[in-house]
Amino acid sequence: MSLQDALRDRAQQLRSELFDFLRIPSVSARSEHAGDVRRACDWVVEHLAASGLEARSVETAGHPVALGSWHGAGPERPTLLIYGHYDVQPAEPLGLWTSPPFEPEIRDGRIWARGAADDKGQLFLHLAALQLLMETRGRLPVNVVVLAEGEEEVGSENLLPFLERHREELSSDIIVISDSAMFAPGVPSLLLSLRGMAYTEIRVRGARSDLHSGAYGGAIPNPATELARILATLHDPEGRIAIDGFHDGIVEWDEEIIRGFDDLPFSEDTFRQSVGAPRLAGEAGRSTLERLWTRPTCEVNGLLSGYTGEGAKTVLPAEAMAKVSFRLVPDQEPARIVELLRAHVARVASPAVQVEVLDIHGGRPWRATPGGPGFEAAREALAGTFGREPVVTGEGGSIPIVPEFERVLGARAVLLGFALPGANMHAPDEWFPDAHIEKGIETLVRFYDAVGSPG
Repeated sequence: MSLQDALRDRAQQLRSELFDFLRIPSVSARSEHAGDVRRACDWVVEHLAASGLEARSVETAGHPVALGSWHGAGPERPTLLIYGHYDVQPAEPLGLWTSPPFEPEIRDGRIWARGAADDKGQLFLHLAALQLLMETRGRLPVNVVVLAEGEEEVGSENLLPFLERHREELSSDIIVISDSAMFAPGVPSLLLSLRGMAYTEIRVRGARSDLHSGAYGGAIPNPATELARILATLHDPEGRIAIDGFHDGIVEWDEEIIRGFDDLPFSEDTFRQSVGAPRLAGEAGRSTLERLWTRPTCEVNGLLSGYTGEGAKTVLPAEAMAKVSFRLVPDQEPARIVELLRAHVARVASPAVQVEVLDIHGGRPWRATPGGPGFEAAREALAGTFGREPVVTGEGGSIPIVPEFERVLGARAVLLGFALPGANMHAPDEWFPDAHIEKGIETLVRFYDAVGSPG
């Protein structure tokens, strides 16, 4: 039986297998789901083993890693490392889901479930492609290592030590990751960049406890007011980040690639309306796609101070806190950005309050260079399946482990995603296009074949 016939005949079974995977509430952020996270790891290991790969789970200081391998293509063929994650975000708020998050459904041509797009659905495409190839051909066109982790949604804290410990076993020529989206329906994409991250907290403290704002207001400094003043200094009036030294060392994008953004099917007005924003904002002189893909950001993610309950309580808060994150671009280093923020805050803060900047977590940005065997194989595979050349895009979000993969393993990464914009990753009603089950598997088979082609 040909692979195409098998793919057609197995359509319902493939969805049944995926639904079994999606039903496991593998929420890595919640300790009560630790058993479910392990169960999802075991599910991946069992699927790999049933396909004929050597497979096992490997313990870490946190959740286990599912590891599979097949080296039957021989030393003359390249080795492909397939990375994905089997953990998912918490599903709350549950009341905003149209159907239960861990009871997958197909509606309106979409598969609805937590993890459908991020990343169980896309990881499953690789598992199914490997399985179908082994069943129909009895072998794979490339040597393969599969690594599926269970901590991506909580920062992959234990994955880098795992990579360094297992460097030899994970040795590969190309890394492929399917954990991203196409630019638009019917518009396949090759992702060239991911922004990095520096996540911080700014804490301001005044008196030792909350005070009566009538008895003390005007004489004792207000940490909430002081914090607001600090935050207001982070950008200049043109929307550019105003921290001294922040932009030093940024590697500008090639002008030809920037001009290519204008050819993408993108409407700023549609983008604005899709989120219900009254208008767009950001660094002056830059298009929306440039702001999203090529420029760093500084955002206040949360504020906490004083009394915020129902009714009035006239207090002078003792402390105030803001969570402030930075999206970074090459070659900004997270640790350096945190130090620049500390220096900036120390310079602008009032001496009447105590101020502290905490470094919560971070990750380096990543940018690929078009071309090379992996890039060309992915371009060929996408064009063959979708009937048009893929577009080159960036991504505003972060996958911090991508540059670490390249650094530790000395291989180039290819980001080949099949979700669509608006898939509600990390939000209620997450979905994945049902038609991309077959299209994704077909593309991956083409990709494996192209990577494994002699020469």
